[in-house]
Amino acid sequence: MATSSSLSFFSSTIFFSKTNSSTTFHSSKHLLCKPKQQQQLSIRSDAATIPILSFEGTEVGSTTLNLKSAPLDTARAVVHRGLITDLRNQRRGTASTLTRAEVRGGGVKPYPQKKTGRARRGSNRTPLRPGGGVVFGPKPKDWSVKINKKEKRLAISTAISSAVENAIVVEEFDDKFDKPKTKEFIELMRRWGLDPKEKSLFLMTEVSDNVVLSSRNIGTLKMLTPRTLNLFDILDSEKLVFTKSAVEFLNERYGNDDNDWEEAEDEQDGSSGGNSLLLKCRVRLHDKEVTGSSRERVSCRNAGFQVRAAVLICEEFDNQKQSDHSRWRLCPIPKLK
Repeated sequence: MATSSSLSFFSSTIFFSKTNSSTTFHSSKHLLCKPKQQQQLSIRSDAATIPILSFEGTEVGSTTLNLKSAPLDTARAVVHRGLITDLRNQRRGTASTLTRAEVRGGGVKPYPQKKTGRARRGSNRTPLRPGGGVVFGPKPKDWSVKINKKEKRLAISTAISSAVENAIVVEEFDDKFDKPKTKEFIELMRRWGLDPKEKSLFLMTEVSDNVVLSSRNIGTLKMLTPRTLNLFDILDSEKLVFTKSAVEFLNERYGNDDNDWEEAEDEQDGSSGGNSLLLKCRVRLHDKEVTGSSRERVSCRNAGFQVRAAVLICEEFDNQKQSDHSRWRLCPIPKLK
């Protein structure tokens, strides 16, 4: 029986693992004598070679995608937990109804208790009448759930690793579009062997306005950046298209050498009194040399902070082995009077 090449949640290759388990029954005394041993999650890394296609559709080289992935017996659970977490965190939880105590009106008894021949009734806002309250209706609720950062990264890398067979790598094509043209973008997709009717996901580190305008009218296409990369779109796509810079980002972010990213995302204890803010973290320096006690304004996005304006003070480590890292201290800019 032939299987589809779709990367949907139920058709991805990571969900086809089968385990042959035989059911055995033991007495409670036997179970107490042999406690179950906890097995640690083993992470494997499989490198895949993907050809690089030019703007004209010809093969100009190859690149390696080396990402961490969960073993087959735990991959389904890890990806499922990451997907459910994303979907539940997107729920606003604002649905609300009124009970008979909250609905307007109904404070006066509609008719006497006796001598009418009708059923006794004490309010017009009973749930049995139109306009009355709702029984067990929805109320505002927080549906969000938490997931470990490493587990979420492992879920994304596992989903991408399982879709390597349906992925291609292309050269940077931001400067190829002088003006928005959807027809030219569809022809480009066909040169790369993509069907405009199939769901495709483009992952680019930088997207120009002309590329966005040229592709946004294609309903089956998703244009994502590292900031908007999510697990649902990866599993919902049939084809994955990465640029060369996106592959470098994936190898650095979800590969074996992701210690710098983990240090940058670790939560640090900060003291906030009034308008003061003090955060400490370590970020990776991208081709930037910073001398000791130098003060300058840098982009907070590159440093991993979600603050609009701040001063970053760099202090070098005493250990020479960590010369390629620096300790950053984030302080607020004083307001001008």
